[in-house]
Amino acid sequence: METQAESSRTFTLEELGSLAGLPRRTVRYYIQLGLVSRPIGETRAAYYTRAHLEQLLTVAKYASAGISLERIGELANTHGLPSVAPAPRVGTVEVRSHLTLADGVELTVEPSRARLSPEQVRRLFKDALALYENILREDDDGR
Repeated sequence: METQAESSRTFTLEELGSLAGLPRRTVRYYIQLGLVSRPIGETRAAYYTRAHLEQLLTVAKYASAGISLERIGELANTHGLPSVAPAPRVGTVEVRSHLTLADGVELTVEPSRARLSPEQVRRLFKDALALYENILREDDDGR
């Protein structure tokens, strides 16, 4: 659980970039494009909040997944970017659930990052398997 002090902490541009694993220049560029909100205050007194960090991590996550900055901007303006958990760091331990639907078709879920309960993961796997079987059946019926 996050404490009041953690949620109200502020960051310099240097700290923000370091926490996100991005150069200051990239952070500034994302702000210039409107993908990340402008800092609070101006010049050397400017600072960033946890909300800025979350925006930056979200943009970086989508960018590293190969989504163009233009598309990220469209998503942010249209729907708002969904919250995305940062990628795991080296040395972290994660438990993943893995379902093989067929040769070459697999579904892997890290339940805590996906914010799914064990029951929801089971339901997801059951529904994914049923959907895959329906797709194959429809394809067989169409031939």
